[in-house]
Amino acid sequence: MASGDLLMHTEVISCDLERGWSGPFPDLDGPSTQVTIFGGSCFLDDPSPIDEIRAAYPNARIIGCSTAGEILQDTLLDDSLTVAISRFERTQLRSCCVPVPNAERSYQAGREIAKELAAPDLRAVFVLSDGLNVNGTTLVNGLNDGLGDEVVVTGGLAGDGSRFERTWITCNKHITSGAATAVGYYGDHVHVRHACKGGWDPFGPERVVTKSEGNKLFELDGRPALSLYKEYLGELAAGLPATALLFPLAVMRAGEDRTLVRTILAVDESDNSMTFAGDIPENASAQLMRGNFDRVVEGAAGASELLKGQGEVRPGSICFAISCVGRRLMLKHRAEEELEEVLRRLPEGTCQTGFYSYGELSPIVGAKCELHNQTMTLTLISED
Repeated sequence: MASGDLLMHTEVISCDLERGWSGPFPDLDGPSTQVTIFGGSCFLDDPSPIDEIRAAYPNARIIGCSTAGEILQDTLLDDSLTVAISRFERTQLRSCCVPVPNAERSYQAGREIAKELAAPDLRAVFVLSDGLNVNGTTLVNGLNDGLGDEVVVTGGLAGDGSRFERTWITCNKHITSGAATAVGYYGDHVHVRHACKGGWDPFGPERVVTKSEGNKLFELDGRPALSLYKEYLGELAAGLPATALLFPLAVMRAGEDRTLVRTILAVDESDNSMTFAGDIPENASAQLMRGNFDRVVEGAAGASELLKGQGEVRPGSICFAISCVGRRLMLKHRAEEELEEVLRRLPEGTCQTGFYSYGELSPIVGAKCELHNQTMTLTLISED
């Protein structure tokens, strides 16, 4: 390959537990190769296909996580592995993995990732975290505080379908729960573009968060939060916490005009509380949201449109599409339509992979990274 033609090269393969691998492993191993694995939580019980990937790419930077559905181009899979192998030609990579045994450790985990990867030529970090034992807000705060304003941070929280029982993370050495992993991109030839859109509509009255601790909500307008939420859900309340994915909470911090969407991870009947993927600050306003099929699909299309104004993309690029599990449950059998809308707007030759998540990490244009829920978040990585 001539020096003027140097490009990253990406290929994707998949594995089904019954049918095996979709094809041979591409010959792309090397220290500037990123191998990204998305798969069902079932691979905690049988990680042998992940071990095969590690054996095939001993020199690569390997990261991955469990999902609420795996994305392969415009196809949605379950209980499979999708594996994207991206070899960079002019970009250095580094990876790390840190423990997150509980939500209280989330901020420190973010700071540890930042410390491991920080360097003057660090341009971007892609993060995958346990989806149940983490406070996504404080994880991101730790990353932002450790990396500063110039480094782009994106990623997502691992999923477990609509079960909310167990999630996993994998890195170069092992598969585990209660951890976060990340890869850093270095140098001036890598370009990381990002976009994030929702499409959910608020309904009902705005309420004030009158009691909360971190990502645990106890009271809205002085009333027990879980009891109030159940009133809105009616017969759907019997399916909590999964049914709460259809009715996320729009949260606006006091003194700000920007709304963040929060999804419930767990409920506690003993104290009438709800635990969310990110912080619910006291004195913030909160309002229920619900999905509309057309608006949610339009949100995914809008995210891909945002990428178009961020510069030319060379062939061989990869787009990580991370969409919230709540979007999938709302779209049901038509979930692939949002994947199709994104893919057809991406530059020709771009490979799309990703997963349905318990939380999405992305900056809003012109701002630092934040935790989002119920969004389609895109990370488009290319090299020149």
